[in-house]
Amino acid sequence: MRVGQFRRRDFIALLSGAAVARPDVARAQQPAVPAIGFLSTGSAASFASPLAAFHRGLNDNGYVDGQNVKIEYRWVEGRYDQLPALAAELVQRQVSVIAACTGPAARAAKAATKTIPVIFMSGADPMQPGLPRSLTRTIRKPRPCRKNC
Repeated sequence: MRVGQFRRRDFIALLSGAAVARPDVARAQQPAVPAIGFLSTGSAASFASPLAAFHRGLNDNGYVDGQNVKIEYRWVEGRYDQLPALAAELVQRQVSVIAACTGPAARAAKAATKTIPVIFMSGADPMQPGLPRSLTRTIRKPRPCRKNC
C-alpha cells in the first residue's frame, strides 16, 4: 500500500530506526518501547474512524499499543490555541514520530520540531499549507498520509 511517497516498510523502518533508548532505572533490563505521538484537533470520539484505521495499520505491521509500541495521545477538542503547547509536549516526551490528524495539527508539530518525523492525514492538498516542500523528497519533513493509512 502506497501512501503518497511513504510506504508501509518506510513507516516500519521509521519506527524501528527512530526509537530512542531512554534510561529507566526501574526497568533497566527491559528494552525501550518506541513512542508515537498522536496529535489531533478533535476528540477521541470524533476521530474514532481514523484512529481505528491508524491502529489497524500498526497492528498489520506487528505493532500493538501497550506491547511493543506506546502511543501518546493529545486531543485538542477544538481548542486550536492548545496545539503548539501539546505538540511541544510530545517533542519534550521524545516520541519517535508524531502522527497528526489534520493540517493545523501537522503545522503545529512541524513548528515544534526539526528532528522528529511528522506524518499527517490530509483530505486537502498538503502542498497548499506548505507542510512538505515536495512530495518527492520528504526526508526529515512532514509526510502526507492519505485515506486508509
